[in-house]
Amino acid sequence: MVGVPGLSGRWERLEPRPRARMLRQVLHAGLRSSFHALGRFVASHPVFFASAPVLLSILLGASFSRYRVEENVEHLLSPKHSLAKIEGNLVESLFPVNRSKHALYSDLQTPGMYGRVIITTRRASVLDPVNLDLVLKLHRLIYQMPVSVPGTSFNYSFSNLCLPDDGNVCIVDDIIRAMEDLHSARAANRSVPALQYPITRLPDGRQAYIGHQLGGVQGWGAGGVVRAPGSGGKGEGVRSARALQLTYYLQARGTLMVRVASLWERAFCDQLQRFGAGHPELGLHPYTSSSLRTDFQYSSVLARRPLLASLGVCSVLAVLCCSMRDCVRSKPWLGLLALLSIALSGLTAAGILNLTGATYNSTYLGIPFIMLGHGLFGSFEMLSSWRRTREEQHVKERVAGVFADVMLRFSGSTLLHLTALGLAASPLTNMEAVRLFCRTGALAVAVGYIYTLSFYSSCLVFTGYLETGYRHGCFCRRVPKPGGLDARPAWYRCLMHTRYQDQGPHVHAPPDPPRPHPAAGNHARPHAPSNPPLAHPHPLAHVAAAGPDPRPQDSHLLLGCVRRCYGDWITNTYVKPFVVLLYLVYISFGLMGFLQVTQGSDPSALVAMDTATVLYARSQQRYFSSYSPVIGFYVYENASYWNASVQRDLLQYAKGFQRISWLESYLDFLAERNLSTSQPRENFTHTLRHAFLRQPQYAHFADDLIFAERGPGEEPEVAASRVFLVAKTTENKREEMSVLLDTLRRLSLTSRVRFLIFNPSFVYLDRYAAAVSSPLRHSLLAVLFLLGLSSLAVLEPLVAVWLGLTLVSVQFGVVGFMTLWGVELDCVSVLCLIAALGHGADCSGPLLCGFAAGRGDSRTRWVRVALERHGVPSLQTLLCYGAALVPVACVRSHLTHTLFRCLALTAGCSALHTLAFLPTLLTFLPPAKEQGRRPGGEGLRQEVECVEMNDSTRVVDQITTV
Repeated sequence: MVGVPGLSGRWERLEPRPRARMLRQVLHAGLRSSFHALGRFVASHPVFFASAPVLLSILLGASFSRYRVEENVEHLLSPKHSLAKIEGNLVESLFPVNRSKHALYSDLQTPGMYGRVIITTRRASVLDPVNLDLVLKLHRLIYQMPVSVPGTSFNYSFSNLCLPDDGNVCIVDDIIRAMEDLHSARAANRSVPALQYPITRLPDGRQAYIGHQLGGVQGWGAGGVVRAPGSGGKGEGVRSARALQLTYYLQARGTLMVRVASLWERAFCDQLQRFGAGHPELGLHPYTSSSLRTDFQYSSVLARRPLLASLGVCSVLAVLCCSMRDCVRSKPWLGLLALLSIALSGLTAAGILNLTGATYNSTYLGIPFIMLGHGLFGSFEMLSSWRRTREEQHVKERVAGVFADVMLRFSGSTLLHLTALGLAASPLTNMEAVRLFCRTGALAVAVGYIYTLSFYSSCLVFTGYLETGYRHGCFCRRVPKPGGLDARPAWYRCLMHTRYQDQGPHVHAPPDPPRPHPAAGNHARPHAPSNPPLAHPHPLAHVAAAGPDPRPQDSHLLLGCVRRCYGDWITNTYVKPFVVLLYLVYISFGLMGFLQVTQGSDPSALVAMDTATVLYARSQQRYFSSYSPVIGFYVYENASYWNASVQRDLLQYAKGFQRISWLESYLDFLAERNLSTSQPRENFTHTLRHAFLRQPQYAHFADDLIFAERGPGEEPEVAASRVFLVAKTTENKREEMSVLLDTLRRLSLTSRVRFLIFNPSFVYLDRYAAAVSSPLRHSLLAVLFLLGLSSLAVLEPLVAVWLGLTLVSVQFGVVGFMTLWGVELDCVSVLCLIAALGHGADCSGPLLCGFAAGRGDSRTRWVRVALERHGVPSLQTLLCYGAALVPVACVRSHLTHTLFRCLALTAGCSALHTLAFLPTLLTFLPPAKEQGRRPGGEGLRQEVECVEMNDSTRVVDQITTV
């Protein structure tokens, strides 16, 4: 226990206490002595600890040549382990998705490479002759558009890259064939063929689903009545259509063809832009397979300047928060150096990621704010503790005292950050974006903690030597004594204002009982002498009488406001009921939002605004939201298709969907020829293969069937089959698709026909809410468990209970209010909620520890003491943190808007709990304050034998006489 002055004296006066409290005292003393020695070591070698982080950051920053961006958005934003991915692999083994993606339509998650465009008209229908000619002209331009690869002389076109059918003909949308037939009929002056919706019949007699190719449709009802878009039944006539969607599927095999396909997608967008400029009557909204990835990462590009603005605003406020009127004791450079320490730690963490081959994505925009909040908290706590040290001490002693006072709490909050982020970064997390973010955030917090202990602490040493030499805190010039300033102008005297130690006022202590220092483990009640030396008294050792502060010029502005105004106001008896009422309102609104939480599985909600993805998704929702994506219904085992009961079951499953089913068409085919639908297996299969599939209008159903050979001379049987279903939807398409997915899956468990359903968009919907919320639950439980475990040996049990309840309350409020603010529960909001655990511990933990460590006096008195000691650094951190968030709100991105709202709510809820709710509730709820004096002679003997003058850095024992 060497290194803690006065420790032996405290052991002699130790009162009988439970063993748990004694263990906490021993651990506290050991940890404080360790940090005291660490602080002395850092203060003895400030040049090394200041230069080593800078050199390491420069070396690791050179690794940005290995900077890589994550290109697989599905890998980031979809659950990593889901049933939909397993079903997709099974479907891929039976019916390759790349071969059938033209039939398995999906909005934003179509596999492979392709180009897609939504064509809208401002007034007339897209089927009108003028608009129809323009659409066909655009189609020919895209079909013949040449693409050249640098270094080669060959020009590629769509015919070289397209997805071919069995006849080696490029697959194009069925609506193109229907429109060409309409155009030919009008050119030949013959009757125009009727176009049905959503299933129409093509000139070759084949039925085709065009519900995703024609949008904003008004149909003809019975008697010529005009129906609203999509309100009619199957096969209603089309009167007009406001939108048209064309998709050009590419087949890219090999590195060269992938490169050519990427160039084709870029040329596709350029061609549409030129065509739209020449024909303003059409609205063109392109979308390609790379649009989602590009627009998702574009948020990082848009946020560059706002992040620099955030750094500038935060720098100004950090300088103001570190400044005082006294030019010597003011530390404006420490505010900038705190931000420099955070920046260096971020650069080091980025260099480590580059060297380990990690990739970057736009969700990492939240990591600088985690580092900013935690780093500023430690910096302002250290500066506040420095101002409570004694000026006549050596700089090394003062820094060691700061370490002993602050680093135990700062290390605890860092451990909570690492616990919350570390568990969410474990393999238990099913969302790759959450896992990568938390892994990077944990690394950044750990590096920031080390740099605070080294770089920022060494800067504190240098500014301490400037203060000892009475040099200006900003210009580093020695400040003359007041006698040398008499001949100077008034502005110069104001700029060089300071107080030398020999000018300290001689203040007589009041006769009332003294105020003990709220240090952990110190329970002796000091007896202050009548004339204490006041070279630089502790800020909390101010006079309890109504007289003025001995040195008001030394008080920090925020500290003076909290000491003289806010502390008395928030603990006023008449204010407490209103604060309790405010907390009840807070809980009520939080509960109202908590009950309305919705999942946000739409990838377009995480991209930059005014991009191709957003404009396309907006048009898609407006014109094509009447029908769901195409759902593949796959029977993956042998089924008795010739059995009437199996046929009824399969037809019943497809009932209510828009569909083009091979089974339904085959049964109609048999009925038209007066053949029984319940034939023996051999007859059923033989007719299917040799009669039905050889009809031109039914030949395309051969792609929906897989036949398995049975043996020589036997008819093959149907080993697997598929049917494409489309459901009628409303505006909440994704919610309805999630419900439909769960319903059909439950049906597949009880059906005697083994089937599964699949669509590429299901990988984003399948168990998305559980995959997103589970990391938050795991982190919250881990933090609460850590608090409970630490209460056995390190923390006071009631402090752990209060801190746990505070974190739960902050989380509850953030979740509720972000829902009321229009934020859904997606991966970005969950990242902010995980980070909010550490942020709440940063703000509320020191206040609770400072209050619980105090002995004697009243609860109200120690609430004020805790607010002065720890509320002011928390307030400074929240001010800088909130100001840094403001420029982020100006970024035109859905991701940054979600980030801003969640982080702003985290800061606001933490501020409410730290500065309002906790100071009020602690005045009448446990823990109770133990009185330092005992009746009888024991307390008097302690006061006579030893007087302890406490501050936050050392305990000075003075032997006195009575």
